[in-house]
Amino acid sequence: MSLNSVNTNLGAMVALQSLNRTNEALNTTQKRVSTGYRVSDAKDDGAAFAVAQAVRADVAGLTAANEQLGGVKGVLDTALAGLNKVSDTMIKVRETLVRLADDTLNADQRAQYGAQYEALRTQIQNFIDDATYNGRTLLSTAAPAGGDITTTRNESGTTYMLTSVDAAGTMVVATTPADAATAQAALAAGGDWGAVNTVIANALNQYGSDSRYVDAQIGYNRDKLDALDGGLGALIDADLAKESARLQALQIRQQLGTQSLSIANQAPQSLLSLFRG
Repeated sequence: MSLNSVNTNLGAMVALQSLNRTNEALNTTQKRVSTGYRVSDAKDDGAAFAVAQAVRADVAGLTAANEQLGGVKGVLDTALAGLNKVSDTMIKVRETLVRLADDTLNADQRAQYGAQYEALRTQIQNFIDDATYNGRTLLSTAAPAGGDITTTRNESGTTYMLTSVDAAGTMVVATTPADAATAQAALAAGGDWGAVNTVIANALNQYGSDSRYVDAQIGYNRDKLDALDGGLGALIDADLAKESARLQALQIRQQLGTQSLSIANQAPQSLLSLFRG
C-alpha cells in the first residue's frame, strides 16, 4: 500500500539505498583499477592480504639471499681465477725443475734457471695475494680478509659454508733447489712439486664444485621467485579487463540511480495538486 506523504518518501529511500550501493561498488572498482590489485589492503580481504604479506616476506628474503649469493659467487670466481693462474704457473715450475735436475748444468746456467724459478714462485704468491673480492678471499685462512665464509642461501636463512685454504703456506713451492739432487727430490713421488700441485688440484675441485652449487642455488631461487610472484598475482591482482567493463556498467547505473532519485524526490510535489481549487 502506497503512502501519500510529504514526510515519508519510500520511493526516494529505495532509490537512495540503491544509489549508495552502486557508489560503494563503484568506489571498490575504481580502487582496483587505480591500484591494479583486487586486494590492496586488509579492508578488501583480510585473509588474502595476510597471505599476500607472508608471500611478500618470502620474496624479500629470497631476493636478499640471492644478493648475498651473488657476492659469494664473486669471491669464488676470483679464487678460481687465481687458482687457474697458479696451476698454469706450476706447469712452468715443473719445466724449470726438470732443467735444474740436470747435473750437467754449469754454474751460470743453474743461476739463470734458478732466477726463472724464483720469478715463478713470486708470480704464484702474487696470484694468491691478489685473489680478493670485496675485501674477502678463500685463499687465506687469516682474518679479516681470509677464513671460511658462511652465506645464506634461501629466505629461511639456511646457510652454506665455503672452506678457505692456506694457499700461501701450501700452494707455493719451496725455494730454488741448491743442486740437481734437490731438484730431483722435488720432482720425485711425494716430493715438493707433487705435494703442492695436489693441494692446488684439490682446491680447484672444491671451489669448482662450490661454484656450480652457488650457480644452481641462484637459479633455483630465481625460479622460486617467479613462482611466488605468479601465486601472489593470482591471489591479489585485479582482472583489469573485467574491472574496466564493470566500471562502465557501474557508471551507467550511477547515472540511472541519480535520475531515479531525482524523480522520486519530485513525487511529493504531485500532492500539491490535491489542494488546488
